[in-house]
Amino acid sequence: MSSYEVKMIVLSPDESIKFYSATLGMALTFRDGAHFAALDGGGVPLALATAIDHPILGRVVVGIKTAGVDAAAKAVEEAGGGIVKGPYDDAHERRAVVYDNKGNGLAFSSPLGR
Repeated sequence: MSSYEVKMIVLSPDESIKFYSATLGMALTFRDGAHFAALDGGGVPLALATAIDHPILGRVVVGIKTAGVDAAAKAVEEAGGGIVKGPYDDAHERRAVVYDNKGNGLAFSSPLGR
């Protein structure tokens, strides 16, 4: 079993909330003002975020939970990817925002043990 668990897919919002809810019938499950929303994507939420909350604006980013945020970021960088931000602690979790060797965005996270 992998030590990585996909927790969400993050897109830029613009007209996406209307598109995904009206066109595809995905239910809006959470909204934080005009800058973040989550839609029911079945097993994985579809998140829509503006520059305030989006890890790499304009890119699709896969949110991945792992106990080894620092090791994951280092492995990505060593394999030809890059680090956008981190690893760092925010209010609730250890995070790193990276891109893989093809430019795809990844946001690794692990809850802080407080």
